[in-house]
Amino acid sequence: MADHSGISGALNSVVESIHNLPASFSSSAEASPSPSRLFNRQRSVHQLLGGGKTADLLLWRKRNSTLGILTAVSGGYFLFEWSGYTLLSIISNVLLFVIIFLFLWANAASFLNRSPPPIPELQLSEDIVYQSAATLRADINKVLVLAHDVAIGKDFRVFLKVVGVLWVLSTIGGWCSLLTLLYVGFVAAHTLPVFYEKNENEIDKYIHIIVKEAKKYYLKLDELVLSKIPRGAQKKKKTL
Repeated sequence: MADHSGISGALNSVVESIHNLPASFSSSAEASPSPSRLFNRQRSVHQLLGGGKTADLLLWRKRNSTLGILTAVSGGYFLFEWSGYTLLSIISNVLLFVIIFLFLWANAASFLNRSPPPIPELQLSEDIVYQSAATLRADINKVLVLAHDVAIGKDFRVFLKVVGVLWVLSTIGGWCSLLTLLYVGFVAAHTLPVFYEKNENEIDKYIHIIVKEAKKYYLKLDELVLSKIPRGAQKKKKTL
């Protein structure tokens, strides 16, 4: 009974906090007119994006180039959607056309004593293969460690994050196709960073408030529920 009363009291406090949320927004905004940057970062948005040509394109520093890329990608996306072709069929048709064109060019050049098409010979060196394998191995090990921690219930926060990400991906996958998802992500990458850069102080201020409230609710949930969930026994990690 004590646990049920504690949980109901926590839920009532959460409801009251939600009702008083606009008031906390206004009071926090007045108390901290210049909040710290998100995640206590010291670098600018341009530096976080690499600080090179890619960052210039994402932040519209080269407006004509960014607009041209968005127009081309949007045109290709709508062409794929309206034509009824899939991405695999488009790629296959393009490669088929290129191979036939190069084959005819090479045979015509040998017949007319002309130079063949300038096609370089591409080979993978051992260093590139070893570096790629080492990088892939490190990434796979990180995923395996994460999956192990989730499976044995070692970190409940990681478990909630993984469940949330998988649920979001499953929901989005039911709404749209992979091509649409990639297009939305591409457009978001060229619009959200510049929007955040122009409204950085206001966005950081409200995100700090949301994170503070979320931590408060998580601590209450952890104290009343999560801390009482039995955890699986931890075993020693095995290496492949």
